[in-house]
Amino acid sequence: MVYIQNTHLNDKKQIYQACAQIYGLGHHHCLQICDVLGVSPETRLGMLSTGQHTLLAQIITQNYDTGSDVRRFTRQNIQRLVNIHSYRGYRHIQGLPVRGQRSHGNARTVRKLKNVIKI
Repeated sequence: MVYIQNTHLNDKKQIYQACAQIYGLGHHHCLQICDVLGVSPETRLGMLSTGQHTLLAQIITQNYDTGSDVRRFTRQNIQRLVNIHSYRGYRHIQGLPVRGQRSHGNARTVRKLKNVIKI
């Protein structure tokens, strides 16, 4: 197991799949990281040397926002919508669909399970 950005990554997975488990990194960013590292994306994470592991961690921390940074940024954006009393902020507070979806059908189960934002 490799530990990068507060995430345990499985050694047996391919590099681009393992990197995608880090919150804030998608497959596209993982393929870019593999290009910078000079390694094939299909290479298993366990096949990398310790130097490549440290370089991988360094590339991710320097070039990408991940983990708690992305979560904080998203939370701040939602809080901004709530503070300016926008329609989207109101929908976040109520725990309803924000982007115009119907609230009669599928949103019923979401309303039961979703944690409502408290002001």
